[in-house]
Amino acid sequence: MLTDEKNNFVKYYERTFREHWELNAVSDWGTPVTLTYGDLATRIAQLHCLFAECGIEKDEKIAVMGKNTSTWVATYLATVTYGAICVPIMQDFTANDAIHIINHSGSKLLFIADNNWEGIEHEQIPDVQAVFSLTDFRVQATHLPAEKVDFAHAQAILAEKYPEGYSAADVRYDERDNKEIATINYTSGTTGFSKGVITPCNALAGNVKYGIESGLVFPGCRHVAFLPLAHAYGCAFDFLGCIAAGGHTHLIGRTPAPKILLKAFAEVKPSVILSVPLILEKIYKKMIVPQITSFPVSWVLKVPFLDEVVYTKIRETLVHAFGGEFTQVIIGGAPLNAEVEEFLTKIKFPFSVGYGMTETAPLISFTPYSEGARMTSCGQALKGLMEVRIDSPDADGIGEIVTRGEHAMYGYYNNEEATKEAFTEDGWIRTGDRGYVDADGYVYIKGRSKTMLLGSNGQNIYPEEIEARINNMPYVLESLVLQKGTQLVALVCPDFEAVQASKLTEEQFKAVMEQNRKALNGMVAAYEQVSQFKIFNHEFEKTPKKSIKRFLYTESV
Repeated sequence: MLTDEKNNFVKYYERTFREHWELNAVSDWGTPVTLTYGDLATRIAQLHCLFAECGIEKDEKIAVMGKNTSTWVATYLATVTYGAICVPIMQDFTANDAIHIINHSGSKLLFIADNNWEGIEHEQIPDVQAVFSLTDFRVQATHLPAEKVDFAHAQAILAEKYPEGYSAADVRYDERDNKEIATINYTSGTTGFSKGVITPCNALAGNVKYGIESGLVFPGCRHVAFLPLAHAYGCAFDFLGCIAAGGHTHLIGRTPAPKILLKAFAEVKPSVILSVPLILEKIYKKMIVPQITSFPVSWVLKVPFLDEVVYTKIRETLVHAFGGEFTQVIIGGAPLNAEVEEFLTKIKFPFSVGYGMTETAPLISFTPYSEGARMTSCGQALKGLMEVRIDSPDADGIGEIVTRGEHAMYGYYNNEEATKEAFTEDGWIRTGDRGYVDADGYVYIKGRSKTMLLGSNGQNIYPEEIEARINNMPYVLESLVLQKGTQLVALVCPDFEAVQASKLTEEQFKAVMEQNRKALNGMVAAYEQVSQFKIFNHEFEKTPKKSIKRFLYTESV
């Protein structure tokens, strides 16, 4: 447990508001809205007055649902610094999922984006005393007297309390031990079960501590927060770490298409970039593959020394596209495509891969680019914070990755059975991932335990590895490898934009897909060969980490 005041989670924010009062803290990118640390601290103090008027007590739950905005940030920080427990809800969850989470968590207040509120009736969430809009904190529904839920009234209370204005010296938050619960994060995993991860302040403090001490965040750093803040990955570093260090977070409150992101990177020039593989893979496929496969570039790449000139030019172009001032791009949330990783390594692009999960808020292992990140590895366990071991390894040293340390959750909210299953008998968290650790402590992931398939002779088959090969083939957008009896079948979503651009007929397209299948089977082991490519006409539904929800498609073969 991190018991010193320096690493107390709430004290991080008390200090940062006092020390960086005049600096910019958060901006809603693409809008004129920017809040200084002073503005944000004042907004938090106003929300504290609102919570008090609503009768919120310590450790009661406050839910927040919406896209990345400065109001979302203010609500989250106001909740945890008040002593309440924040329940972040992904903005992409359905109304039914949101209703279940709000009711299951026992949330007393709800702050929600207007479009998300449209699908919910107040009667469906009876324990919620008041619902507020994330646009401007106006009340949407309430069981309380009107004056109690009026945000303007809360602002007036603060103004009366501080007639000369709320200042940096006035920022004082009640003592809150790191062992106390900060958030309950409901997962949306590939297996389809949503569980409320009980995250203590200590786990969040550990991630912030690592971000500051490793230099991922620092005073004046600039982040583009396009990953959803309701998810642990983006929340920990683009938001919590950045603000704790005195940085400036630019919030992307829209779908993070590559075109939008590249524009934001060019304007903000971020200091470090947190991404999921899908974003980098799309940029690689759209920006880089057309270059390296065209003549005469494809010919030049076969000539020694000349290829280095081309690779240098591509790296410079890619670095410039990401803003040109970042130290590294950090990939997390899902495995990075092997071909993309190999190419980025070849051109010496500054990237590194980390590993974590919601249950560790999120970081387990990571090695920065400058300190020796290794291809296909997701780094070493965080020194002094996390430990990793392999449970029940096979002859090749591959087994389930288990972890323990400062970032560990307490369990799943109101779910004793799932909590028991999540831990080994000696208290290590089961990650559900299979992999191995090398002699230097670098972690390598083979695939999910629950997605691993067994060949006819008992061989372990990791569908993610086969999918990575398929996804790099012509006219393929994404794929999903499933088992039908003793055979493997690949659901393939085509890249329709590329198909149309090439003016392929239906017969030509089928021929290309069959060529792809045969080429794939020439690359993999006999027991990994795919018997059929089954065309799927739309993108697969994904989790917030952009991993495919496999459980939805098990009956599709």
